[in-house]
Amino acid sequence: MTLTAHAIVGGAIASIIPKDPAIVFCAAFASHFLVDAIPHFDISLTSASVNPNIGAPMKYDKALFRDFLVIGADALLGIVLAIFLFSSPQTFWVILLGACAGILPDALQFLYVRFRHEPLISLQRFHRWIHTRNHLKDSVLVGISSQVLFLLVVVAFTYWSYWWTR
Repeated sequence: MTLTAHAIVGGAIASIIPKDPAIVFCAAFASHFLVDAIPHFDISLTSASVNPNIGAPMKYDKALFRDFLVIGADALLGIVLAIFLFSSPQTFWVILLGACAGILPDALQFLYVRFRHEPLISLQRFHRWIHTRNHLKDSVLVGISSQVLFLLVVVAFTYWSYWWTR
């Protein structure tokens, strides 16, 4: 999934259980792996330096700049949308925490490529194991549409659960 999707799911989780930041962090972090198990579209990385499947030495070139720009925009969009969709003045920080925790496992993949030590080795092994092998690469339109549909379901469920529990 895109970082936007992971951030929105993490923010949704935080909005459901906003009173316990430790549980929010753990649940949003764990949600990353569950969401990655669903067949989805991933953004293609052009730099071997940031691709966790390659792990090439850092090469400061146009491909790396492009990947950092795309990754940063994807993460920022997800965090902003999570805050916009789910936060109130009282829950801003916990929604931000949930959104960031939902993204964190992918950031840890980048660290794994640079520092292959425990617990990053085990975390990367688990991340690869649970990640779907069924990617929607053939059609960008289908891949993006399926993520938008997934996120609409997540947002609808979150709003429904909010009103149901009040």
